[in-house]
Amino acid sequence: MLEAAETGARLSKAEYAETVPQLRVDLINAQYDLRLADFPVIVIIAGDDRLAANELVNRLNEWLDARYLRTHVLGDLTSEESERPRFWRLWQSLPPKGQIAVWAGGLFRQVHAYLRGETTAEELATWSRHLESLQDQLLADGALVVKFFLHSGRREQKARLKGAERDPELGWRVDQRDWARLDELADARPVVERLLRQFSAPGSPWNVVEATDARYRDVTVARILRDALLARLAQAGAPPPAAAVSMFSGAGRSALTAVDLAATIDRAEYRKRLNVLQARLHRLSLEARDRGLTSVLAFEGWDAAGKGGTIRRITQALEAGDYRVIPTAAPTEEERRYHYLWRFWRDLPRAGTTVIYDRTWYGRVLVERVEGFAQPGEWQRAYDEINDFEEQLAERGYYVAKFWLHLSPEEQLARFQARADTPYKQHKITDEDWRNRERWDDYAEAVEETVARTSTDRAPWYVIPANDKRWARIAVLEAVTKGLKRSLRQA
Repeated sequence: MLEAAETGARLSKAEYAETVPQLRVDLINAQYDLRLADFPVIVIIAGDDRLAANELVNRLNEWLDARYLRTHVLGDLTSEESERPRFWRLWQSLPPKGQIAVWAGGLFRQVHAYLRGETTAEELATWSRHLESLQDQLLADGALVVKFFLHSGRREQKARLKGAERDPELGWRVDQRDWARLDELADARPVVERLLRQFSAPGSPWNVVEATDARYRDVTVARILRDALLARLAQAGAPPPAAAVSMFSGAGRSALTAVDLAATIDRAEYRKRLNVLQARLHRLSLEARDRGLTSVLAFEGWDAAGKGGTIRRITQALEAGDYRVIPTAAPTEEERRYHYLWRFWRDLPRAGTTVIYDRTWYGRVLVERVEGFAQPGEWQRAYDEINDFEEQLAERGYYVAKFWLHLSPEEQLARFQARADTPYKQHKITDEDWRNRERWDDYAEAVEETVARTSTDRAPWYVIPANDKRWARIAVLEAVTKGLKRSLRQA
């Protein structure tokens, strides 16, 4: 694949001067039309010629309107980035709908780390699998992803590096990394070519561009980007492809029906157990802080199931600066301009702290599914997207636990009526809550499928009986303390 790109293609000064003016007009017009479109654009620039990549990034920033262009150079991980899952920084770099982001470099650093023995073949395979999943998620969500691999032969690169080092104005651009990668070029080629084939998804192939001649390189990349933008803009308003029907039948479901809703605990025993468990959680959380172990606790459940009260019993045991509670509501106008997982990636905490989500990314396969806010294709593919997200959290060493607080329709009705009759609780009950009761069976089916398809050893679901709020709080605290202790032991 790479060798085939070594054709010696060049563009004369005259051809370049004749081509560039209209090409720049086409590019900028397409960029302005994009501002009103319902999709983002991600331009990925990778390759084995770092100097060429730097020059190309500068050229794109020159030819496009920088106000609607975000450039992200993916160098070494910063201290903040290193405390999150590896792909956290890519999610932070996503452009909103109507804008372009350039991701330059970095994506293939893992290959060089593998060649130097700094990472294993298994780690390389895991990294590539998550990168492929990210690409699939973005494409399925409507993003236009245009990928360029800039390639120059070893002889050409060596001559260019030597020339740059001799030039007082260019020498600063060359460092030891360039020479080291040049030495690795032959060994890297088969690995890189395999990854290029793996990531050449339908509608988003890798464009391997010979980078030896700067004029040819810049014009070729600009033409490909322009044509991709125009083609996609011409499709605006086209109906989405039909989605496959979910194969989950619900037969034999047991996540909810197996729960003993009669479980209860008396007040005296509750207070005793609460004090013991909160003291234990406090000690474990301090150890987690010292050791840099991050916790992600996700809460879902029926309306009035007691999520807020349960969360408060957890936070009472934590130091004020060590946690954050995020109540998840309907996405804002800004959040709707991104993939639905973006806002959850955005809020992942730094090492040693805890984030508690009151409603979560599971809204895509629960309320958005049942209420029709997400198309069938969107919520059906979300199970795999969510599993990949949570797998990356666990791989980074996070402690992840998910809770569904389950109660009976009768108990929910009693709590609704109590809220309506209590002045300081009336804000907790809405017309939407009453309406959702009418779709109890639809929500129950969605919960069963969600638990069945997304409960894993590293990110388990706990279905908690919550007809007795005190019992539910104790059950959650017991699960959290056991899980956190186990994670600290394995860290």
